[in-house]
Amino acid sequence: VQLQASGGGLVQAGGSLRLSCTTSGRSFNTMAWFRQAPGKEREFVSAINWSGKNTIYAESVEGRFTISRDNAKNTVYLQMNSLKLEDTAIYYCAARQPTVLSRYRGQYNVWGQGTQVTVSS
Repeated sequence: VQLQASGGGLVQAGGSLRLSCTTSGRSFNTMAWFRQAPGKEREFVSAINWSGKNTIYAESVEGRFTISRDNAKNTVYLQMNSLKLEDTAIYYCAARQPTVLSRYRGQYNVWGQGTQVTVSS
């Protein structure tokens, strides 16, 4: 089982990026994005259930980021708008089989390799 994240890059503050995470080997009920800035702990960003109808967000990204998924493509997306300098981090996708959405990284047992997002002024 592998999670492959992509779509990171360098963007100016106020700009947008869309991250993708493709799953190979199996599918998962709950998919999530976390991020880790230099010198900081990995933090929750957003999670989505299988149907896509239930989503949760960190307060810091609510209203700016949108998580979605395409199960036919085994892919989850994170659309990031109105990016801020503090959004700079490595973004990781994560997966778990339980259907209950979780904000806790310890409850995700499958992780991707991360993709770097850098927001410049």
